[in-house]
Amino acid sequence: MGLTYEDAGVDIDAGERLVDRIKPLAAATRIPEVLGSVGGFAGLCGLPEGLKDPVLVSGTDGVGTKLEVAIQAGRHDTVGIDLVAMCVNDIVTVGARPLFFLDYFATGKLEVDQGEAVVRGIAEGCKQAGCALLGGETAELPGFYEGGRYDLAGFAVGVAERSQLLDGTKVQAGDVLLGLASSGLHSNGYSLARRALIHGDAALPLDQAPEGFEASLGEELLRPTRIYVKAALAALATGGVHALCHVTGGGLPGNLPRVLPEGLGAHVDGEWPEPTLFDLIRRRGDVAPAEMRRTFNLGIGFVVVVAADRATEVTEALQGAGETVHRLGTVEATDAQGEARVRYAG
Repeated sequence: MGLTYEDAGVDIDAGERLVDRIKPLAAATRIPEVLGSVGGFAGLCGLPEGLKDPVLVSGTDGVGTKLEVAIQAGRHDTVGIDLVAMCVNDIVTVGARPLFFLDYFATGKLEVDQGEAVVRGIAEGCKQAGCALLGGETAELPGFYEGGRYDLAGFAVGVAERSQLLDGTKVQAGDVLLGLASSGLHSNGYSLARRALIHGDAALPLDQAPEGFEASLGEELLRPTRIYVKAALAALATGGVHALCHVTGGGLPGNLPRVLPEGLGAHVDGEWPEPTLFDLIRRRGDVAPAEMRRTFNLGIGFVVVVAADRATEVTEALQGAGETVHRLGTVEATDAQGEARVRYAG
């Protein structure tokens, strides 16, 4: 018998077994707008009824080197949540409701249990965001990824009423900045975090809790990114929201300016509890405060910019959606540019 595809490193049967396991996971995320089912060449999704002038909104992202921690720890059921979160948290910032998500999972040798764990996390993320897992692609690339390594990418598509899109033009000096607590590092800054915590001879063990921690370091580092979609939509329903900001790589200095009009900046004078993991990174890596601020979320994963006279109402809506809310500061006039548009008190 001649050379087969399996001889070359691609196991078609394993791929079919994974698809069989994925189907019920995707079915559990189904929303009314979805047409058809997983398994065809394309996924179909209609638009919600009642929109007068709908605009489609899209976003794409990956998980980054957080995957290195998942592979090293042998735990793969949370990074799928991260993948969804990084996309849907972006598209909701313009006022869009996420409709569907598609993923791309690439590995050197397909391990069905590993693949199922990854997709289970993606399905869980879709449930939290209220969108459908419409389809995806599993690619087996022998010789390209080795030793159980894999990569993830995905994209989300949402919809918004054109007249209700957020573009920053409503933001004005005196607006209040409400920060929503993060669940930890989310999916940013892992190259620095890994270098500080699990690199070289002084690496901390992933299966043990560092001093002062209740969970193991692996659990802390793999804590999934919080999905803010339902809270953001609840806040938008109040009518008091002027802008929404997803705090990703770059922290507050790198992300808040993206939703503020030219000539306006942020004065951050509030206080909030910072997860102890950030302090561990700071101490172990001797990382300067400014570098921490521009690399990590430092405990604030999402910012809601609201009219000052609506701050209480919006806060209550966010808390009702399960979020921990902190008053970060206010919007102010400024001549500064770039990251300098975010000014910290003291």
